[in-house]
Amino acid sequence: MRSIPQLFLLLLVACSSPSTERVEVGEGGRMYGGVFNANESEQLRSFFPMSLTQAAAHRIAAQIFEGLVRFDQGDLSIVPALATTWEVDPTGTVYTFQLRKGVRFHDDTIFPEGEGREFTGQDVLECFTALCTYGELNQMEWLLLDRVRGANAHYTATMQGKPSDGVKGFELLDPYTFRISLNSAWPGFLQVLAHQGCWIWPKELVAKHGAASHWQPVGTGPFKLALFRKGEVMILERNTRYWGQDELGNSLPFLDAVRYTFIADKNSELDEFEKGNLSVLYELPVDRTNVLEGYGDGRYQVQIVPGLAVQFYGFNRTMEPFTDLRVRKAFSLAIDRQFLSDSVLNGLAIAADRGMVAPGIEGYSYDSVPLLEYDPARARELLADAGFPQGRGLPTVFLQVNNNGFGYVKVSGVVQSMLEKELGARVVTTVLPSDQHFGRVERGEAAFWREGWVADHPDPENFLALFYGRNAPANDSDPAYLNSTRYKDPTFDSLFSEAQRTSDQVQRMVLLAKAERDLMEDVVVIPLYHERSVRILQPWVRDLPINGMEYRDLRAVWFDAAARPKR
Repeated sequence: MRSIPQLFLLLLVACSSPSTERVEVGEGGRMYGGVFNANESEQLRSFFPMSLTQAAAHRIAAQIFEGLVRFDQGDLSIVPALATTWEVDPTGTVYTFQLRKGVRFHDDTIFPEGEGREFTGQDVLECFTALCTYGELNQMEWLLLDRVRGANAHYTATMQGKPSDGVKGFELLDPYTFRISLNSAWPGFLQVLAHQGCWIWPKELVAKHGAASHWQPVGTGPFKLALFRKGEVMILERNTRYWGQDELGNSLPFLDAVRYTFIADKNSELDEFEKGNLSVLYELPVDRTNVLEGYGDGRYQVQIVPGLAVQFYGFNRTMEPFTDLRVRKAFSLAIDRQFLSDSVLNGLAIAADRGMVAPGIEGYSYDSVPLLEYDPARARELLADAGFPQGRGLPTVFLQVNNNGFGYVKVSGVVQSMLEKELGARVVTTVLPSDQHFGRVERGEAAFWREGWVADHPDPENFLALFYGRNAPANDSDPAYLNSTRYKDPTFDSLFSEAQRTSDQVQRMVLLAKAERDLMEDVVVIPLYHERSVRILQPWVRDLPINGMEYRDLRAVWFDAAARPKR
């Protein structure tokens, strides 16, 4: 087995530009070697699959972990991963997976002699059972609850500290055959299995590291952890025992390593990209989007697609003045979404005037969701009806945002001005680092805050799950990881759960749209805009297609030496 020499690690840390010599050319002229350099500006919170809630962390961990199936990064269709094939019974409720043989976990000190053991169906059983078990590391129980037979009973038992016989819907037929039985047919189940919460990890990881498993990723993917200095640098090296091949029979991956830096300032990140020190740039600084015009000369590869994402402001409806629906409606009506998208974000966003679900999902009834209007006059009327004419008597509103991401701070400043001008509201914007920001949101300490959601799988249900009552904590004192608004509404929950049980795709979409309509009428959040996904690549990067989820898979990426300047 080949491991990156310590000297090479030191060079990777010291130098931001890859310098590895190419010594091998595969079929189709695809070249081996090189270091892919990327930057993530957000402060990361976890790489552990069941606690992985950030898009930035997902882009890294997707190179380390795998599930039974995965998304094709070009069209987001489902393709095999740790499962080679699967069969679905005529009822659509029983899935039988044939697992890939000869796959090994990454070498790591969690294993005897530091050598990764073979992956089997027992690992699937243990990971999926953990996903249905109440615990500190598990923020993804919502993926399988209500869907898998016996999952709810097992989760409730473990939450109450009672014994359980496991999840009845999971069966290990032999070491390489695993069966899952659902309560009812569900068309999107394979998409859920491609979700990061369903990625497979070895039980030895949690047995040794416990809560520290957040920072000790061990999987079966094309790259494995070589070095991690939190907030500074992370290096993943090529997994020389990786099972994958491309369509030409080349062993994957092609790259020697992937190097991540954690520069918080987006302007500095752009500067590093233009120097050639980064292979990819995702999200431009909002004040420098004009560089795209210059990039039209072909010096870089520019990729732009509609993003499967939404940016929104959340309300804490237990805090004044947001206990009053009229106040929440007034705030929504006073915000000009089109101006934010066109002028503040320079056209790199689409106004979210039809709610939370990002546009472009086939079959969804967007038109049945009420149009979110900009109507300052009506907003002032509602605020006066609530007892705050021209904002008089309205408590100071604190709008909390995090300090990274495309235009978050700039947008908040413009929204603050809109609310002050149109409503007479006194708004104070507080800007926090990501970890502090989301910590306060999850604990229910923020009154009015920025949040965003990038789809984990391309389905309206994935957006609306943020508001399903079962995904809110049972106890008010517990943190809210998914349903951060802690919304619990009988009508919404009934429509959402019925959609989960409905196998007819047309009817399912109708039910989800009705649920979103109910949500928008309650004004639990203010949808603002859907970002366009913008990615810029160096000219020598090959086979890295873009998608609306910014799901990133580097296993087949290679560097074209002919397109690269000599150093």
